[in-house]
Amino acid sequence: EVQLQASGGGLVQAGGSLRLSCTASGFTFDDYAIGWFRQAPGKEREGVAIVSSTDGNTGYSDSVLGRFTISSVNAKNTVYLDMNSLKSEDTAVYYCAAAPETDPVTAQAREVRFRDFKDNDYWGEGTLVTVSS
Repeated sequence: EVQLQASGGGLVQAGGSLRLSCTASGFTFDDYAIGWFRQAPGKEREGVAIVSSTDGNTGYSDSVLGRFTISSVNAKNTVYLDMNSLKSEDTAVYYCAAAPETDPVTAQAREVRFRDFKDNDYWGEGTLVTVSS
């Protein structure tokens, strides 16, 4: 059974920090990029950060660049999202997801971007982050 378990959310004051964890099981972790996404009330889901399990390359949305850091410990099938200098606009439910680093159509290796995470990829339950101002 595929599982992606996100944890670490909570209530924090603006300017504070939180670490989110995403632990995966039931699939070959090394073959997937892991992404963090978030959805605030009344807003569309947006990509936050991505890490490649193959080469460790990372990517960030402009809204979190310089404040958030994504990291992966492949031996633990776990990805972390360290969030610093939190703002009220970071309040959202945060989800982790896994998308294959091989294009499902062409079978070619690819650099996974936010748009490559599809609804039929692996998604976990969210963890709520609330930043009070």
